[in-house]
Amino acid sequence: MLQTFDERNRDILVNINGELQHRDRAGISPFDSVVQGGDAVWEGLRLYDGRIFKLREHLARLRSSALALAFEVIPSDDEIIEEIRRTLAANRMRDGVHIRLTLTRGIKVTSGMDPRLNQAGPTLIVVAEHKSPVYDRSGLRLITSSVRRFDPDTLDPKIHHANLLQSILAKIEANAAGADDAVMLDRRGFIAETNATHLFFVSDGVVMTSRTVACPEGITRATVLDLCGEHDIPTRVADLSLTEAYRADEAFCTGTMGELASVTEIDGRTIGEGVPGPLTERLGTLYGELTAASGTVVVEEAQ
Repeated sequence: MLQTFDERNRDILVNINGELQHRDRAGISPFDSVVQGGDAVWEGLRLYDGRIFKLREHLARLRSSALALAFEVIPSDDEIIEEIRRTLAANRMRDGVHIRLTLTRGIKVTSGMDPRLNQAGPTLIVVAEHKSPVYDRSGLRLITSSVRRFDPDTLDPKIHHANLLQSILAKIEANAAGADDAVMLDRRGFIAETNATHLFFVSDGVVMTSRTVACPEGITRATVLDLCGEHDIPTRVADLSLTEAYRADEAFCTGTMGELASVTEIDGRTIGEGVPGPLTERLGTLYGELTAASGTVVVEEAQ
């Protein structure tokens, strides 16, 4: 699975601290914390017909992560939403858009790790691109990575930080194996997530997913669990081993960038019948209905 360039994004404007710049000329200081040490938090948002799905939940997670990293200044939700609105308006975007929102600690007076060197900030970056869900819905092939996810005593996954080296290393292994993505385990050997998404498995009609011990508190993950509750679909949140994945009737992954996508192979084992299963398809439909009917309006209808 490799994303391709969309020509509609060739001349998009990127928002950096309120300044709209052409993507080819946009830049941040080499003294910015995200350059110096990956010291930033981020969110992925999706725009549906002028509305961003679960925007307030995403902004709450962004704020939670920034607080955990002791950012001295965090823009208000209204300030961030205004910059999102300005970015979408400048690019004339309304639907089928993915937004990458990054908040860094800001700019340092000199190179160094110490946050006390940050005397200007934070830096807010809004990148909006025309982008459909990135995964093939017919079924993804996964391999298990040798790279483990950190537990809370190492680096708490509840901090949605911009240091993605673990995920990148796992993705390199998946690419080398000819797979779409990689399953990542925690240090005990239980499934955490993939390098980019949360994982769900279906066995005997029960929808199962891992505890948030070594994976983030996913917005799409929580939405799927809520949908199951609303529609009387039994769920189980627990430590899950690879054996439970291999013998599952269905598997799918979730995330804002890819929504819900079926997983049909893990480590060379065919999952279920090797095609998207009925519960995967039902939940995908329910999710689509929800995104079509709810969200925070950020692009007003044309008069």
